[in-house]
Amino acid sequence: GGDGRAEPATGAAPARDTRAPFRFDYERFRRSLRHPVRGRRPGEDPETRARRMKIKEMMKFAWDNYKLYALGKNELRPLTKNGHIGNMFGGLRGATVVDALDTLYIMELEEEFQEAKKWVEKSFDLNVNGEASLFEVNIRYVGGLLATYYLTGEEVFKSKALELGEKLLPAFNTPTGIPRGVINLGRQDGMSWSWGWASAGSSILAEFGTLHLEFLHLSELSGNPVMNIRKVLNRVEKPQGLYPNFLSPVTGNWVQHHVSIGGLGDSFYEYLIKSWLMSDKKDAEAKKMYDDALEAIEKHLVKKSAGGLTYIAEWRGGVLDHKMGHLACFSGGMIALGAEHAGEERKRHYMDLAAEITSTCHESYARSDTKLGPEAFRFDAGTEAMATRLSERYYILRPEVVESYMYMWRLTHDPKYRQWGWEVVKALEKHCRVEAGFSGIRDVYTTTPTHDNMQQSFFLAETLKYLYLLFCEDDVLSLDDWVFNTEAHPLPVNHTNFKASVQQ
Repeated sequence: GGDGRAEPATGAAPARDTRAPFRFDYERFRRSLRHPVRGRRPGEDPETRARRMKIKEMMKFAWDNYKLYALGKNELRPLTKNGHIGNMFGGLRGATVVDALDTLYIMELEEEFQEAKKWVEKSFDLNVNGEASLFEVNIRYVGGLLATYYLTGEEVFKSKALELGEKLLPAFNTPTGIPRGVINLGRQDGMSWSWGWASAGSSILAEFGTLHLEFLHLSELSGNPVMNIRKVLNRVEKPQGLYPNFLSPVTGNWVQHHVSIGGLGDSFYEYLIKSWLMSDKKDAEAKKMYDDALEAIEKHLVKKSAGGLTYIAEWRGGVLDHKMGHLACFSGGMIALGAEHAGEERKRHYMDLAAEITSTCHESYARSDTKLGPEAFRFDAGTEAMATRLSERYYILRPEVVESYMYMWRLTHDPKYRQWGWEVVKALEKHCRVEAGFSGIRDVYTTTPTHDNMQQSFFLAETLKYLYLLFCEDDVLSLDDWVFNTEAHPLPVNHTNFKASVQQ
């Protein structure tokens, strides 16, 4: 790699064993947490508990069917009762296992957690060949392994996370240090090139922006400093203060001016605020970048429809496209998280904005026949919060709307968010639950939907986790202690520095 460390020869001990003695002090880390991981469970009303138990049953159903028909594959195909591998993860397997681990643990599905752990110990092979999306491997696999290590202290999860992290490092071997989007996990030189469709060798904003949280923790656990994407971003000129979606890993300049907060640019903004929260609110640079970016988004992209719905439009080279993607619905939760720490007046303003956007996303669900929301919805020609094109009417078990409900509940305790979340649970049960798992649907506007035969791994990692947490007390995975990565894997807030004492 470009950092001068020799790659270990095949069969040699992994490189991390040859470094200066370093030990992460897990016990000290656990003592620093302000709340027990799974909370204290004080007396609560029976309805809330019953709803939470229903969601736990859905998780067990999703997992049991995956285990039965697709264990070791990446996802379950519930209609055909077989597994799907796909090409996103470059030969890695078991995406659903790694994505589900922390959810199983938090829900106290002990036996199922042990089944998943056993698969990681015995069958999770990192010696694979093939091109992988750096972003997907990072948020699902690295994130899932890191979170499960922090929750349980079991070494197998840490060692797999570090081993995988090391395989991703060659992607950063570019003139600017901004990683390319694709990496070949098998090649020692780690030759990586960007997705063909992503504008001539550019890196997608959400992709390199989001690596930050996980790589911070990989550095923390390995004692090996890794990367600083943010220096480059601060240096680059931003059109109207907005970060466009594509940046060249070679020149460090923007390639084209399409800005969105859903889909391609979404998790970048989320990671700025989360980097700051993870630093225990000490990383002022991340907070300033977030504040500036949010101000620009509000100035250029936030609109109000004729019917009074607040939404975030997409901006293509100066032209507004009045559509909002399901992916952008995470922004209600994000803006609420960031509002906590503005001055009183700004805080009120941002909490209102967060509530309005979350309410618009709820409308996209409420206005469909299935009570599930479409992939994208528009605000033009008399249509509001509805998909107009057939190609945007599908629902693939996505989490972003319930994610915002969970944050809004935690930050306001307005009971409507639990009510809205329960509507989603009922809709999932009615329209997405099939004989052998859960499946996405092709059209949310018909009550006899066609299923897409895919139980996405993020359904177990995110959708069911956020729904469960919505019906938990606030001390279960407390926001004081944990920051969720963009796949809902909880990573700890750095309350202190946990390096064990190393002889100087």
